[in-house]
Amino acid sequence: MEQKTNPMRHLDKLGIPYEVHHYEGGALSGIDVATVQGQDPHEVFKTLVTMGQPKCYYVFLVPVTGDLDLKKAAASVGEKSVSMIKSADLLPLTGYVHGGCSPLCTKRPMRVTIDATAQEHERIYFSAGKVGYQIEMAVADLPKAMDFQFADIRKPVDGRV
Repeated sequence: MEQKTNPMRHLDKLGIPYEVHHYEGGALSGIDVATVQGQDPHEVFKTLVTMGQPKCYYVFLVPVTGDLDLKKAAASVGEKSVSMIKSADLLPLTGYVHGGCSPLCTKRPMRVTIDATAQEHERIYFSAGKVGYQIEMAVADLPKAMDFQFADIRKPVDGRV
């Protein structure tokens, strides 16, 4: 039986349908996870945490087929610039470890931005808050689960779209 994470309990409490997917192998790359799970990598999103002005933190979700464009990300939240936080700062700020960071139920409330390409899909996958666990849910249900905005925040990796 799967272990419930805070994001799963949050969705349960709100009555939002979702599916949990589990994979072995620890913190694999997002594309590797999608491949192992038989998922479309354009629907699998990684959760990235950044800092803008001192003590202003932001969560960005981008497809594993691309990287976060820091300039676009900063513009989307009204900052001059944002930078990735250090891995060591992730747990104290979010309550999650690298490879298991979810946009839901972060220890410290943070503004969430999801790459606009999510709107092209019926469902997306993102971390369930524990390494090896993903949540799959309908894009239409995202507004019921969290406060966020869509924005163009990604840059393609290796020329892939």
